[in-house]
Amino acid sequence: MEVQRLEKPYDKNRHQFEEIERSLRKIADLVKQKGREILAHFPITTPQFVALQWLNEYGDMTIGELSNHMHLACSTTTDLVDRMEKNGLVMRVKDKQDRRVVRIHLLDRGQTIIREVIAKRQHYLAEMLEHFTSEQVNDLEENLNFLLKTMKEKREVRS
Repeated sequence: MEVQRLEKPYDKNRHQFEEIERSLRKIADLVKQKGREILAHFPITTPQFVALQWLNEYGDMTIGELSNHMHLACSTTTDLVDRMEKNGLVMRVKDKQDRRVVRIHLLDRGQTIIREVIAKRQHYLAEMLEHFTSEQVNDLEENLNFLLKTMKEKREVRS
């Protein structure tokens, strides 16, 4: 008697997964391109924007922590922070618990730029979704959040 191999979901839906991956990649490229166009009107670079986003979302952090989040070498992040500090976007501050530790603190000017850039990005997204029904927008949000949650959980299991 021959044992039949169970079909994995990927085998069964290979074409669908290929299409989803392609769509996600193209969407990411278009969003990145639009993000660069928006950033061209602000006095920051793409890596500075990414760093400011991390600081805005998670608060003060060390160069090492920021480097890990951005997947950059500490020396590269130090240069990046030097330029942002020179432009009045961030400031180095001593940690209150351990004065040997220096944290990068987001200044008001940096927060203002982040808020303005994100508002423009959200406006762009709203324009792209204006022909969606409210139900489609809700479904999209729900599905993207579920995908993100699943991906984060899978990544944590592997770490």
